Amino acid sequence: MTHRHLILRLEAPLMAFGGTMIDAIGPTLEMPIKSMITGLLANALGWQRGDRAKHRDLQDRIVMGVRLDRVGTELYDFQTALLFEDENNWTTRGKPEGRKKSPSYSWGKSGRKELNHIRNRFYRADAFVTVAVRLARPSGTPTLDEIASALRTPARPLFIGRKPCLPARPVFANEIIDAATVYGALKAVGIIEGPPQPKWRKNDEDRVRLAIPPGEGRPAVVSHQTATIADVRDWMAGVHAGENRLDIFSQPRADFPSLPPGALP
Repeated sequence: MTHRHLILRLEAPLMAFGGTMIDAIGPTLEMPIKSMITGLLANALGWQRGDRAKHRDLQDRIVMGVRLDRVGTELYDFQTALLFEDENNWTTRGKPEGRKKSPSYSWGKSGRKELNHIRNRFYRADAFVTVAVRLARPSGTPTLDEIASALRTPARPLFIGRKPCLPARPVFANEIIDAATVYGALKAVGIIEGPPQPKWRKNDEDRVRLAIPPGEGRPAVVSHQTATIADVRDWMAGVHAGENRLDIFSQPRADFPSLPPGALP
């Protein structure tokens, strides 16, 4: 039995794929997680963050696998902002939030109370990731066709992980693949040929890494490791509170069809 899989192509100068955040340190994984893809699709559909039940139901229906076509490089960004006591900032609830009563402020040279807001953020630079997504209960709402239509003409600008991470190409290039598993869908779609790689990276670039849910296909002759990834968000509570197991393995790049540069928009 085959299923319809929607193929996403994620490429940008900078992308962020989440990870367990501690204090002001925001890490990134090498590949996108289910909650991030849920948010990406919901943004294209024009949903609001307050549409929590919609996000939860969509996340529950998503079955996805990931292929890391180009690894890229981890990039560290130190962010700091000077905030004054009488300044407001916008929250994800769409309402301004004041800071006048915060005990963290100190008196600055300006004679106004001020606070240095510091964050440490990590990104993936110059990576290329292919994602195969299908929906359990395909007749539910939204349908795969409704999501495809939203990705062609998104309700809002799309970003990959964080708002500064704007895609370098359309996220969806009208690729819908019929396959029995998400691995089968990823096996059928081509890898874009890239520029020659430095010799010190040649061995890595000759192979591509994949993350596939158990039972969603995997070559029997390929060794793998099973990892537990915190990739599920509790949309009702607004926190990440769930995990999934993924089979992670690599294959020679030559096992996949090759696409010439410019084959995708």
